[in-house]
Amino acid sequence: MTYSLRRERDGAGDSGPASIIYWIDDGKVKHENFARPRVGCVVEVGSLTGRSYAAQDYWRTTKVTEILEETENRIRFKTGNSTYVWEIL
Repeated sequence: MTYSLRRERDGAGDSGPASIIYWIDDGKVKHENFARPRVGCVVEVGSLTGRSYAAQDYWRTTKVTEILEETENRIRFKTGNSTYVWEIL
C-alpha cells in the first residue's frame, strides 16, 4: 500500500509505504504503523527506511487539530498552521 500526505497551500509533502501516527500517553511517546490521521496525533508519511540520495525520507505534521473531511481512502485535516490531504493511493 502507498500513502500520500500533501499540504494544500503548496503541495509539499511525501508519499511512500509508511503512514505512522504519534501521540503522548502518560508521558511516553506512542505510535501506530499503517495508521490513519487522528485528532491529537502527529502524522508521518514516507519511506520505511532511508532513501539513497533523497532530499527527504518522510514528511511529518504537527498535531492534528481537526478532521475536515473523511472517506475510506482520503482524509483532509488541519494542524496548528496548515491543512493537509492524506490518501491511500
